[in-house]
Amino acid sequence: MTRTLPLLLATVAALSLDASAFVRSSAAQEATQEARPSRVEGEAFQAPAAPSAGTTTAEQGPPNTEYKPLLPNQTRAPEPTQKAQIESAVFAKGLDSPWAMEFLPDGRVIVTEKAGKIRIVAKDGTPGQPVAGVPKVDARGQGGLLDIALSPSFSADRTVYVSYAEPRDKGNGTTVAKAKLIESDGKARLDDVKVIFRQMPTYDGDKHFGSRLVFAGDGKLFVTVGERSDKQTRVQAQDLSSGLGKVFRIDTDGNAPKDNPFVGGDKAKPEIWSYGHRNVQAAALDGQGRLWTVEHGPRGGDELNRPRPGLNYGWPVVTYGIEYSGEKIGDGQTQAGGTVQPVYYWDPVIGPSGMAFYDKDLFPDWKGEFLIGGLVSTGLVVLKVDGDKVVTEERVPLDHRVRDVKVGPDGAVYALTEDDGQIVKITPKKSN
Repeated sequence: MTRTLPLLLATVAALSLDASAFVRSSAAQEATQEARPSRVEGEAFQAPAAPSAGTTTAEQGPPNTEYKPLLPNQTRAPEPTQKAQIESAVFAKGLDSPWAMEFLPDGRVIVTEKAGKIRIVAKDGTPGQPVAGVPKVDARGQGGLLDIALSPSFSADRTVYVSYAEPRDKGNGTTVAKAKLIESDGKARLDDVKVIFRQMPTYDGDKHFGSRLVFAGDGKLFVTVGERSDKQTRVQAQDLSSGLGKVFRIDTDGNAPKDNPFVGGDKAKPEIWSYGHRNVQAAALDGQGRLWTVEHGPRGGDELNRPRPGLNYGWPVVTYGIEYSGEKIGDGQTQAGGTVQPVYYWDPVIGPSGMAFYDKDLFPDWKGEFLIGGLVSTGLVVLKVDGDKVVTEERVPLDHRVRDVKVGPDGAVYALTEDDGQIVKITPKKSN
């Protein structure tokens, strides 16, 4: 499969231009021309005016790099003039390094713990005994039991999906399995556990497994992973024959849908949706049903992206971050032809993990905004997006490493804190 046209389309996407018009005008030259670096000009690149935007930025700390953003409001967007006044209370405690959570239809919460346990938290906040039948995990380093998602028809089929660092011969890798959640006599177990997808190749490491699971409106499952961190593996984020550093789209049995961008290619993995990612630990659908992700950068360069089919998000060729040593990554490029610019980035990093789109009424000011968990910023990061551009950024301090974020059926926001094993319930502050 030719790679030139996808690279040209990626450049167009980076500039938010009309891709169909671009294809018509350049199809004749597609075989001979190289993609050119992005340029910014015209009103299309102006950040939308936001009446709610203030004059100060949420991030006040010094950046780790001297890189400059390509687009307006691509980093350090202004705070809103009116910040949410919140109260927080412990909803549940006693969890052991929790990683992910999901609300069950009856209001209880199912939670994964890094070491390889699943617990169901009662509506009064009491954690239950470990669920039996959970697959074995490799919990070293950043590994372990990771995300959990309910089948779109969970009420009827009781099926759950989990991602985890799977121990394998000569290493490990991110794996997705599905199982039936069975409850009887006050106990719960996973039955008929079946692996449906394995990130390949296997690698003997303990970092950058990803991973988030997000069901789209059409019932297909997005799976985010990492590129395993090390220099010898990170380059595979650009390799379509490798499963490292990708966002995948599969069906409920792990097969590649026929409309995936690389189906039919000679070498490309057909499950790939987008590539050039570092370590994606936050993902959610917006109000239009589109996938958004936030990935860990190195030293600086955490990224908000809207992954689209077949596009290249740059890592490790393009990044707004640097090595932890302070050295440049590669040639120190922050833009390049054939790669998509991040919608937004953070320097210094927030340490993103967990993400939710707020669509309830309890917090009117947050309606239609993204809530992102911060491991490094130790709280929530709230982004208002207009025209697919960030117009305000708000920080909600919780003084804990937030591993996951969910919007409850009651409209409250629930933050899963890694360091103290709690679920914190966030509601509007009551007026005196």
